Amino acid sequence: MPFLKSHPDNAGPANVFTAYPDIFGHWTKMGQALMNAPSPFTTGEREMIAAYTVGVAGCEYAYVAHSAAAYAWEIEDGLVDKLLADLDSAPIDDKFKPLLAFVRKLTATPNDVAQADVDAVLAAGWDETALQYAAFVCARMCFMHRLIQTHGFTPMSPEVAKQRAGERRERGYGNLYPELAEKK
Repeated sequence: MPFLKSHPDNAGPANVFTAYPDIFGHWTKMGQALMNAPSPFTTGEREMIAAYTVGVAGCEYAYVAHSAAAYAWEIEDGLVDKLLADLDSAPIDDKFKPLLAFVRKLTATPNDVAQADVDAVLAAGWDETALQYAAFVCARMCFMHRLIQTHGFTPMSPEVAKQRAGERRERGYGNLYPELAEKK
């Protein structure tokens, strides 16, 4: 149940976004560009990075939503759980392991990020643009974690998350909240 009594029991970020269209109209446009526009990563890989970020952070609401979105974009079902349980033995291309280790550190202990972390990502074959995109996705999800925790949103069921992931895949981030376009 949300901490703020002005929200309904099933409230989520959309309730905040639509209440503040001057701020979150821009945020949804940025989310669309970050998660769906051309990038060094597929949309599914970006959703995997997003789900991994909030999984590391312990944000169940966003984890349920973004792991479902990753799976809707054909990331192997259950992979994000495996990444969180043991990144080193997870069934993913080894190229991703230093990138996700960087994301984990950037999420959990950002002041500990060092040149060696960046160098490991670059040595794995990623370029600076890929590193930056991973950091952008991570930063976006860390922001969302704080917004969700501030409001005390209750995680959606896996079934609702799967339905919304399908909507996100079909419409993208920019069209998830048509109310924002109406209030501009």
